[in-house]
Amino acid sequence: MVEPTGSTLLICFLIVNLAEGACKIDIGKKIVDCSRLNLEQVPTDISHDVENLDLSVNKLTKIKKEDFYHLSNLRILNLNFNNISSIDHDSFNTNILLENLSLFNNSLTEMPSELLEPLMNLKILKMSNNFFNSSTLGNGFKKLVNLKELSFGGPMIKTILKDDFLPIKDIELERFSLKTQSSLKGYEVGALSVVNTRDIWFDIALDTYADVLPLILKDLAGKSFKNMRFRNLFEFTYYTESMDIFSGLNDVGVDSLTFYRGKFSEYLLYLVLKNIEKLSNINDLLLLSVDFARSPNFNKTDDKTENLSLENLIIQDVTNPDILRFDWTFTQFSNIRNLHIVNVNFNFIPCDAWNHLTNLESFNITGNRLLARYLYNPTCQLSLPAIKTFNASDNTMTSLRTISLLITTWSNLSVVDLSFNNIGSCTESCKWPSKITTLILHNNALIHDISPCLPLTLEYLDMSNSQLERLNMSYFNQANNLRVLILRNNKIKFIPTGWKSLSIEVLALEGNSFGVIDGGSFKYLLSLRNLTAGNNPYYCNCDLYAFITETLSDKNISLLDWPDSYYCYHPQNLVDTKIEYFNPGKLQCDVGLVVAISVAVTAVVVIICMMLCWKYNVPWYLRATCKIIRSKYRSKKREDNKAYIYHAFISYSCMDADWVREVLLPRLENSTPPYRLCIHERDFLPGRWIIDNIIDNIENSQKIIFVLSRSFVNSEWCNYELYFAHHRNIGHAFENVILVVKENVSLEDLPKRFYRLRKMLRAKTYLEWPSDQNRQLFFWVQLKTILGHANQTVTGQDNLSSEIVEDRQTHARVVSTITNPTKTFPIS
Repeated sequence: MVEPTGSTLLICFLIVNLAEGACKIDIGKKIVDCSRLNLEQVPTDISHDVENLDLSVNKLTKIKKEDFYHLSNLRILNLNFNNISSIDHDSFNTNILLENLSLFNNSLTEMPSELLEPLMNLKILKMSNNFFNSSTLGNGFKKLVNLKELSFGGPMIKTILKDDFLPIKDIELERFSLKTQSSLKGYEVGALSVVNTRDIWFDIALDTYADVLPLILKDLAGKSFKNMRFRNLFEFTYYTESMDIFSGLNDVGVDSLTFYRGKFSEYLLYLVLKNIEKLSNINDLLLLSVDFARSPNFNKTDDKTENLSLENLIIQDVTNPDILRFDWTFTQFSNIRNLHIVNVNFNFIPCDAWNHLTNLESFNITGNRLLARYLYNPTCQLSLPAIKTFNASDNTMTSLRTISLLITTWSNLSVVDLSFNNIGSCTESCKWPSKITTLILHNNALIHDISPCLPLTLEYLDMSNSQLERLNMSYFNQANNLRVLILRNNKIKFIPTGWKSLSIEVLALEGNSFGVIDGGSFKYLLSLRNLTAGNNPYYCNCDLYAFITETLSDKNISLLDWPDSYYCYHPQNLVDTKIEYFNPGKLQCDVGLVVAISVAVTAVVVIICMMLCWKYNVPWYLRATCKIIRSKYRSKKREDNKAYIYHAFISYSCMDADWVREVLLPRLENSTPPYRLCIHERDFLPGRWIIDNIIDNIENSQKIIFVLSRSFVNSEWCNYELYFAHHRNIGHAFENVILVVKENVSLEDLPKRFYRLRKMLRAKTYLEWPSDQNRQLFFWVQLKTILGHANQTVTGQDNLSSEIVEDRQTHARVVSTITNPTKTFPIS
């Protein structure tokens, strides 16, 4: 039996758990997520290949030795937010590769020092918010030489003893976090003096024992920290005692000091600022989510915090805006370089405050629901000579012009962020600082044009997500420094072809409403390098195909969101088709190619037609048709009693000429009275076109006799004579046509174009020349009966006749003669 591999087990585990709606597995990254499943024990079928296992937010109460025994590759184990109260010995013996272990918010009562001894690769250990009775770290922590982040403690720790942290004195940490009960009862001096860390975080409430803080700061004297954070320094009560609990800050090197949550009185804030003022090393002060309150019994001395020097002052998520006015002189702002007042709900800035912001380089007032008129007061001195960045995003401002009036004298201002406001149209011109280069206006209400109020010095302009419907090209023609233009997720309906800019390098147009775009849309944006234009309702046509083709072939332009964001919305048969698969072909889209092909095809057709006309004598047919039409016109005007020159016109092949001359003519012309007959050899006038002779003589003949034979069918001239009779263009009816079949000819032998003649042969009796001499007498009787009596009125003509001797099959030569009753004279 083949033993299943780790990958096979992992796949099987995935299938089983998906069926139960349980753990989520990422096979490629070897991650198993079993969080929030109400598990009461660790699943037993987890593959040994797993490196990241998340069992947080479940109902685990105990970790057994066999739970992780087979997970020798485990590197990250998350057991946060369970109810784990005990862990068996040797539970982590096989997990020597473990680097990150989280036991935050469980029910452990003893520090698991011995359990951690095998985990020499451990870098992050989070055990805070457990029910530890003491903060003493066991000797097992000495072996965690690679440890970088340690957080531990819980609400049951009442005192901190001197030797609690001794096992980690030789370990260089990046972060040390300690949590105790809400009101710490005692602290032994020297406890924190052995801790070596870059960041130190205290979750220690001093509501009833504020004297602990000076002791802690004393133990930290001479040490340097990147960040020092106090969480819930006073959790339930405001500090009102006279003792300066922050006096020890003078001896501690702190770069960034943070107070997070907790009660913060006006007096406590004063103590913090006064002690920071004495120090030169604290650069950042953060007051985050503190509960601020005025101190009515606080009698502040005449000392002002005029020398408070900070790189960053961040006041964020404070519900009481009085935190900004605890000192109405506002001198605390005088030497602050970056001021962040975020979500504090203040509604205006007094003139005195503006006067003390002269050293401000960055001003962030995000999330305060401010109107522009709350800030701009024309009676105030609003000159801020050092400010470079102004962020007033996520407020309720509506007037861009008012903002421009506020900052017009800020001579060094370069970046303005007014995103997430209600700024709308502006038809008035605005005056801006001369150095402004960045304006962020995304998530506003720029339905109508605001270009008259936009500064022309911009290099970066973001107007995305602002309901913008159209673009004012005149602004872009004047903004000669604009390099980045962000217009994504608006309602722009078309891209003007006359868009000109010599400077735009980055253009974002994705998520708008235009469906037509062509190769000429951006041809005047000569510096364009990066373009995004996906997620638009494109009409897939030749113009779009030309644009995509030209853009992708242009090495200077990168279509960054191609091809995943480009789909066809029109026409109907291409909806939801990726544009990369849309290929209409050159013949459909290349007008020049279509014209060239059309001209070439037309020329070929004309040449072929000319060749066919030449080969099949079409000009001759056209000329003959004209003659026939004129003849028909004449025949319609003739009277019914018209006198004919001939009793009959005889059409025959030259191969049958002997039979016609020696048999047919003598029998009819020598009868009493004689018939007057027309044959081409004798009666055609010389010098006339042969078609004229054929038409005129058929027209002047009462009857037409066709001598049908195989040579007749193959004779071109006989076919012409049959053609004229067949189309009835000379005014006769088929009753005047006499068919004499000299040889046996079938209907299939006749040309297919003579369909009416074929029909006549099927429906009409024809005369057949009998080979039996005894039956020939009956043939002549029938023929004369059809011809009628020879004494019918016919008009004679001059005894001049023409005999055209012609090879009617080969058209090799034509001989004409003039004959009289006694002698024949050659003409040519």
